[in-house]
Amino acid sequence: MRTHPHLYEISAWPWLERLSSRSGRRVTLIDVPGAEWDAIAATGMDVVYLMGVWQRSAVGRTLARTDLALLGEYDRALPGWSMDDVPGSPYSIQAYQPEARMGGWAGVDAARAALAARGMRLLLDFIPNHLGFDHAWIGAHPERFVQGTLDDYRAAPELFRPIESPDGRTLRFIACGRDPFLPPWRDVAQLNLFNPETREALVGELAAIARHCDGVRCDMAMLALNDVFARTWSERVDLLWRQPEREFWPDATARVPMIYLAEVYWDREYQLQQQGFHFTYDKRLLDRLRHGDAGRVRGHLQADPAYSARLARFLENHDEARSADALDGRVRAAVVLTFTLPGLRFFFDGQFAGAAVRAPVQLGRWAPEPDRPEIRELYARVLQALRDPLFHDGSWSLLDVRNAGDGTHGNLIASAWRLDRQLAVIAVNLSGRESHGFLDIGHLPPGDAFDLVDALTAARYHRTRADLENGLYVGLNAGDAHLLLLEGD
Repeated sequence: MRTHPHLYEISAWPWLERLSSRSGRRVTLIDVPGAEWDAIAATGMDVVYLMGVWQRSAVGRTLARTDLALLGEYDRALPGWSMDDVPGSPYSIQAYQPEARMGGWAGVDAARAALAARGMRLLLDFIPNHLGFDHAWIGAHPERFVQGTLDDYRAAPELFRPIESPDGRTLRFIACGRDPFLPPWRDVAQLNLFNPETREALVGELAAIARHCDGVRCDMAMLALNDVFARTWSERVDLLWRQPEREFWPDATARVPMIYLAEVYWDREYQLQQQGFHFTYDKRLLDRLRHGDAGRVRGHLQADPAYSARLARFLENHDEARSADALDGRVRAAVVLTFTLPGLRFFFDGQFAGAAVRAPVQLGRWAPEPDRPEIRELYARVLQALRDPLFHDGSWSLLDVRNAGDGTHGNLIASAWRLDRQLAVIAVNLSGRESHGFLDIGHLPPGDAFDLVDALTAARYHRTRADLENGLYVGLNAGDAHLLLLEGD
């Protein structure tokens, strides 16, 4: 896998429904047309993340089909939807076994083989914090979950779900999954991560998953950290097991080696990198891009290079708003900046065509949307440029931008990639106004004159060595960008 790999997330159920509709037959992962995998490989992807392959909880499905807030979301995303369009949440898992809709294990294995034949790897979901209320452990190993009493249930009925034991003689109050900042998730049962048996069982699930894929995207990975779990369940921690001396993730990632990607927030990215994760979400960058604050983005990009190279850079995923509209006229600048940074470059199904609708994960079908030719062309040009080893094996640096006379240079962010005699210069304008500045490029390859070719437009700019040493002048319209490749005479 390349040093700065590309990942493509697919919501597996809606994708298979789309392929089935297009081909006029029921398509599972076993018989995805080779042309579909070829098309993904042609975009330069290294990893495909199939989101939502595991067996979904029937309890969670009922809740997904009756939650009033979700029903409104379905109306927005898929007008005319039916109950058959709601298979339930892929994060309320009944078993770490592939859904029949996926084609079972044969389907997952077929997808992995098809990807491997094209030089790509497969990632699947792993959820360390919770499971569906109908998972086998609920009846067979209730001690693996956080539990309460009847009095706890009376005091906080939204936090617990009464569960009858298989023999009907015991009523347990299993806690709903949660993080410390949100209401409980009513469709999932909270695992007791301080119970050594729970940890051992989770590592066993990881080992079983690893036989069928090359890595996992770990949902809300920071919830498994000892101090986070203790704070989330502070009112019950004395009734659970003692806080372990060791963290969960270092043991898990060492015992089950594969690619680990963490969904992580709250400034816990570095901590999880130190605990064995190869890549961690960079949500902070997206938030700053949405606000169009170049100064804060620039500050974020000054982080330690070893840390930055392990961040997952994204503008979309299944939890985020679609970027073509959410970035409010800055999508061109955001795409060029984000996906020319070091780290894992993370793309989402529909992003290349400019999809506008973020569908709830509980839906198994997406409404068709028209392509936006300007968005498709933008991604085609960026991805073509990124095929060059320069953007994977080269060294990246942030460039200084100097005043060009009107004080707007602070709206610009510029960077460079270098590899041997190759040089690429990236400049973006994150503001809502035309902006100008001089870029201090630094070291240049040998030569007295150069052509700078913009990969976005094919425009060619001739500059002498003296011109560039004095600073490359850049003027960009609001939300615009340059991706300049240096060619010598």
